[in-house]
Formats: sequence, C-alpha cells, structure tokens
Amino acid sequence: MSSSYLPATTESLDQAQEAKKPSEAISILYRILENPSSSAEALRIKEKAISNLGDLLREENRAEELRSLLTQLRPFFSLIPKAKTAKIVRSIIDAVAKIPNTSDLQISLCKEMVQWTRTEKRTFLRQRVEARLASLLMESKEYSEALALLSSLIKEVRRLDDKLLLVDIELLESKLHFSLRNLPKAKAALTAARTAANAIYVPPDQQGTIDLQSGILHAEEKDYKTAYSYFYEAFEGFNALEDPRAVYSLKYMLLCKIMVSQADDVAGILSSTKVGLQYQGPEVDAMKAVAHAHAQRSLRLFETALRDFKAQLEEDPIVHRHLSSLYDTLLEQNLCRLIEPFSRVEIAHIAELIELPVDHVEKKLSQMILDKKFAGTLDQGAGCLIIFDDPKTDAIYPATLETISNIGKVVDSLYVRSAKIMA
Repeated sequence: MSSSYLPATTESLDQAQEAKKPSEAISILYRILENPSSSAEALRIKEKAISNLGDLLREENRAEELRSLLTQLRPFFSLIPKAKTAKIVRSIIDAVAKIPNTSDLQISLCKEMVQWTRTEKRTFLRQRVEARLASLLMESKEYSEALALLSSLIKEVRRLDDKLLLVDIELLESKLHFSLRNLPKAKAALTAARTAANAIYVPPDQQGTIDLQSGILHAEEKDYKTAYSYFYEAFEGFNALEDPRAVYSLKYMLLCKIMVSQADDVAGILSSTKVGLQYQGPEVDAMKAVAHAHAQRSLRLFETALRDFKAQLEEDPIVHRHLSSLYDTLLEQNLCRLIEPFSRVEIAHIAELIELPVDHVEKKLSQMILDKKFAGTLDQGAGCLIIFDDPKTDAIYPATLETISNIGKVVDSLYVRSAKIMA
C-alpha cells in the first residue's frame, strides 16, 4: 500500500478501473481510502471505492485482506450513517463467504464484528451479524454454540418486534433443530417463522426458503404429497429468481414422486417446458437413475445409482435419509418375493438371485424374521433359511373373549336394576 493518498474523486475511481492489473487497481483504491477528507462528496466516493475494492479482493480470493479491511474502516464508519455502515459490513462479510474454504475465517470475522458492534452499541447490525454467525456455526456442526446464540437472539428480537429478522432467525432455528433430529421443535420454530411472515411482506427468496423447509419437515413425517406441493412452490419462487436453490427444490420434488411409487412421473416433470434443459445436470441425473431403479424394482441398479452419484445422493442428508428407507423397503419386497415358493432354501442361492453379498442377505433375513415380516428361522450351520407356514389364528379365542365381555355387561346391567328395585 502506498503512503501517499489520492484525492477522493471520480477521476481516481476511473483511474482504478482503467488499471491493467487487479493489484494496481487495489493499490489505487486503498490510496483513495487513505484520503483524510470527510466532505459529503469524499465520503460518497470512498463508499464506492470500498464496494469496488471488496469486489476485487473477492475475485483475487484475498480473504484475509477483506478481514483486515473491515478493521481499517472502523474510523470511517464513525463518519457515515449507521445504516450505510451495516450495508458495507454485511457486503464485506458476503464477499468473504463467496471465497471457497473460508468457513473458519468467516466465523472469527463475525465474532470480531459482534464484539465491535457491542462496544459501539450498534444493535441493529449486531443482531444481523449474530444471525449470520449462528448460520455459520450450524454449517460447521457447532450445534450447541449456535443454539445458545439463537436462543438469546430470538428473545431480544421478539422484544424489539423486528419481524423480518425474526423470520430469518426462526427459520434458522428450525433448520438447527432438524439437524439435531428434534422434529417437534423444528416444526414449532417453522410455525413461528410463518406467523411472523404473515404479518409483513416477505421477499420471494425468503418465502421460497420457508416453503423448502416446510417440504423437508413434511417429507420427514412421510407426508410426501404435501411435501411435494411445498417443494413445487419453492421451485417456482427460486426459478423466477434464477436462484441456484431451484435445482435442489426440483431434486426433492422428484424424490417425493419416487417415495410414493410414482417414479414414472419423473420423466414427465423433467420434460416440461419449465424444467427443460435449464436444470439438466448431476443432481437431476441422480434422481433419474434412482427413479429408473425403482421402476425396475432392481436393487443392483439402485446400488449402481448410489455408487455413481455418491455426492448427490449419499452426501445430501435429506435425500440419503429417505433413500435408505426406500432401499430397505425395496430389499424386503424383493426378498419376500424370492423366498415365497420355498420351504427351505440356501441363503447363497437367494443372494445369487438378488445379486447381493451373502452376509448382507443373511443379516437382512434375520432382521425380517425378528420384525415378523415372515415366519422362519436361519440354520447357519447348513447355511439355509427355513420358512414356516403362516400360523392360522384360531377364531374361537377372540369369540370366547367377546362372549365373556358381553356377559359381564349383562351382569352389570342386572346389578344396577336390582339396586334401583331395592332402593
């Protein structure tokens, strides 16, 4: 950084834009910011210089410089309105977020800014930075720290009645509880977010986030039809905004169709004009492969899809959770169909028919016997499965119990009548 400052004028900004190398432009912008002038025009030029500098540092992946820039600008923040300060701080934090592998840096940066905002008593900005910090902590799986931060933040924001921020925080709390597998609290937080959202105008991207979270929670409760309608609403909103989350909404829509055994509808959804070629890619290809395996009722194709699209299926916790139950159901259906003709059959033969490892099939069969999916036993010495005939329930026992129950009612009725006569 040069020690001599440049005048805070549009000519200096143009000079930075005309610089051939990004490093030259960054140096010029730093020199503009060093100008001690605090006139209205100089402050306006400096705001523009900060915006341009943030963009350049982001493009150059210089995250540490963005962090130090926020520290350097603190004297400048005392000269401009608090609303403009909040805008600049949030834009620089957003710029750091766009640089890959900076999660730890973002967390420490947010913690620094929270301390500064507390010292400066900038409540509005602190609440938003704390909400961002809670989101980053959740992504880093620091759930207890994120939950403690959100709990105190929610109480404070409710007291101030800042509905827009409250919607954001309640949504974040819902996602956090869902990550902790606490479904009742996740639903309660989402309901609170919806209640707050109904009282104000909610931006389309935030409404899409609410719909997406609603769909995820309904899918978790196995209510796939309702979940599909929420995912569709989220997709419509994100698609209109050209938000990258649209493809995930589409992916979860296809998942719902597969889970309700309507895998044939997947091709129809993907061939529609709204989806078309716009969302073709690995996320959609993964769901097409799963839909094909489900339609064919083929475990081999299912496992191939899971292997080929590991990043899209296994590493997406929402999809993985539902596909695990789908795989178990498909495996049980196939095993029941294969063992139906037999009274005694080698486990190796079943494994060969279903094209799965013997130990995997043996484990699943023992689980199905314990769950009473069929009557049978495993002869591990001979490596065989022995299937028993379904025991026929004798109708005489329930009929006898019903008769005794009716006699009891008659006796009670006679006792009541006799008591009335004696009285």
